[in-house]
Amino acid sequence: MGVTRQRARRVGLRATLALCGVALTLLAGCSADTVGELKRLGLPVAATDQAPAIGNLWIGTWIAAGSIGIAVWGLIGWAALRYKTNHNEMPRQNRYNLPMEIFYTVAPFVVIGVLFYYTILAQDTVQKNPDPDVTVDVVGQKWSWSFNYESADIASVGTDVWESGTINVRPTLYLPVDKTVRFNLSSPDVNHSFWVPAFYEKMDVIPGRDNHFTVTPNREGVYRGKCAELCGTYHSAMLFEVHIVSQAEYEAHLKTLADRGQTGQVKGAAIPNPVGEPGNTSNPDTSDGAPAGVQGGTR
Repeated sequence: MGVTRQRARRVGLRATLALCGVALTLLAGCSADTVGELKRLGLPVAATDQAPAIGNLWIGTWIAAGSIGIAVWGLIGWAALRYKTNHNEMPRQNRYNLPMEIFYTVAPFVVIGVLFYYTILAQDTVQKNPDPDVTVDVVGQKWSWSFNYESADIASVGTDVWESGTINVRPTLYLPVDKTVRFNLSSPDVNHSFWVPAFYEKMDVIPGRDNHFTVTPNREGVYRGKCAELCGTYHSAMLFEVHIVSQAEYEAHLKTLADRGQTGQVKGAAIPNPVGEPGNTSNPDTSDGAPAGVQGGTR
């Protein structure tokens, strides 16, 4: 019996050392970007002040889940090896084990309580709504996005401007770095979800309900955005790019939109599409050159 246990322990130790060696070898061959992504457990590089709170919660939750999983697997393995026998006799039965029953009743509440506490801390950080420096009214419609910049107060622009995409042309959202941005979300047709992975958060865009959230972009660059809600035939076409740029470049882009005549706001009025459903933006041009649903002039 003792020889069998010692042999099982040696096999387990060798397997653990082998796995550690393989893991170290793989990590040694990874680039710095890959190692960074592994440390973030698959999350992209954070691009807002609010993102680290969500990222830390994400990693902490995985650490807690992994620790519990390792403990459970370890206990299962220990019990299997410790009480392994070569006979078929029924072991002694216990009607109850009070300490064990108290433990497995209390432990889940402790784990849930800790996770709940840190979730509230992250939520309080993310859901703060300071006065924004920039306000963008985002309209999600089948099947693209419209971005309305409330820019009438910017002297170099002097009016609200918009940018809208189509099924074939992705729109571009410009945001100034280190400025607080408020997104007002609306939809004229079906449920969508506004998601920029580098922001570590997304929010549903629901007809008849005005959702909003606030972020402070802190890292210049180009990032991907998409719809995270299955919204219909061309859901996969609801992609856009986010350009986080300097204040000067941001204002220059808005001035370009104004010079093109893209003033006012796009509300996403329902218009025909190839499959006969309302709200598509595959051919948004009207006779005056502006998408359907545009309200001209400044507010």
